[in-house]
Amino acid sequence: MVLWHPSVSPVERKPKAGKKLLGAPPLILSGSFALLILLGTCLLKLPFATTAPISWIQSLFTATSAVTVTGLVVVDTGTQFTMFGQTVIALLIQCGGLGLMTFAIVTLIALGGRIGFLQRTVAREAFNQTDASTLTSTAKSVLVFALLVEVIGMAILTLRWQGELGWSDSLFHGFFYTISAFNNAGFALSADSLMPYVDDITVNLTITALFIIGGLGFTVWIDLRRHRRWSKLTVYSKMMIIGTCLINGVALIAIYLIEYDNPNTLAPLSESGKWLASWFQAVTPRTAGFNTLAIDQLEDATTAIILVLMFIGGGSLSTASGIKVVTFMVLLLATYAFLRRDEAIYVYKREIARDTVSKALALSLISIGMTWFAIFCLLLSESAEMTDVVFEAVSALGTVGLSRGLTGSLSDVGEFIIIFMMFAGRLGPLTLAYFLASPRKKKLRYAETKLAIG
Repeated sequence: MVLWHPSVSPVERKPKAGKKLLGAPPLILSGSFALLILLGTCLLKLPFATTAPISWIQSLFTATSAVTVTGLVVVDTGTQFTMFGQTVIALLIQCGGLGLMTFAIVTLIALGGRIGFLQRTVAREAFNQTDASTLTSTAKSVLVFALLVEVIGMAILTLRWQGELGWSDSLFHGFFYTISAFNNAGFALSADSLMPYVDDITVNLTITALFIIGGLGFTVWIDLRRHRRWSKLTVYSKMMIIGTCLINGVALIAIYLIEYDNPNTLAPLSESGKWLASWFQAVTPRTAGFNTLAIDQLEDATTAIILVLMFIGGGSLSTASGIKVVTFMVLLLATYAFLRRDEAIYVYKREIARDTVSKALALSLISIGMTWFAIFCLLLSESAEMTDVVFEAVSALGTVGLSRGLTGSLSDVGEFIIIFMMFAGRLGPLTLAYFLASPRKKKLRYAETKLAIG
């Protein structure tokens, strides 16, 4: 076996940077999402997709918001788009939410194809999986589970709205809202979202159940299905479940107490209505995007809570975005361990790897940096209040879809900024950072140094 020949220089044998970049899984994923957005833009621009002509940038904004399952809109979905246009939006949401790789893998399997090394690498990046051998079963489980949950949700909502809208309209509303909710998109067929149903227990519980199930993460549900006992669940599943319950519970109580006497939100409602509205607003910032209360009428303290919730987001391998719940918990555990002067970070009798902490820190800092840059650019391009701008930027990066009213009045530059933030938020800041810095291993290491911190 010849390892090296004098006629072949090391430079010639070294892979070119361009080829390495073209084969990068994040680039393939980004390209797939970009192509889907482009297709959606063209479909939404068709004359029979809208009731009145819309501009190309409005079509691009809507398609991007749908594919990235954000829910921010520059034109009203219910009145500006025909049933064909609304169906296109729903399908874009479904593809963007479940992930192109899920559909690609299942389709390939159905056609009798085999998944190659590159496809496995791309899919593993999409699913955030470390074991490539489980990708096929994971993809199948994700698709079956998602469709089953959506069928149940659609049936419940259709029956609820049948008396109000009739069978035809209630069926379409059930279809649209189920897909939008399960995929944490937040698109609604009414300009005031779900505000007319602020105290409707069926609509509130069904919609929140759909986006909590979708946002919890498919790996958690697969883990629950396989083991069905708390002691046998993975550390990730335990952290995700505990974190979700704690965050939702604290947010529920805080919003209830803060908004209780607010005449523009909870004050006019009955006691049960207050709890339902508080519950909905506590869980919807986890990238769902629906609202049953006027967001711009909330107290500033509530707005601050929602900003944190939008930034955290949901779970990995889910329809939600944000830095993710477990990322947030890892940062808290790392901080706690540092304050206690512990040598390692432990959770459920397991040690958290240092590279996991580094990844969580990098993701959070990149997200904060991108958000700050978007806020800075929006302050230059828009004539709006600081609170509205901050809210819009965080909502876009977290692909939440909540807005204080700024979206509809954005300039063309502002729309492009939000489009970029939605795209970046869905793919993940770390995926984008992959393009900027390829991993390098150095043979030479220098002596450590101590730096003053704080």
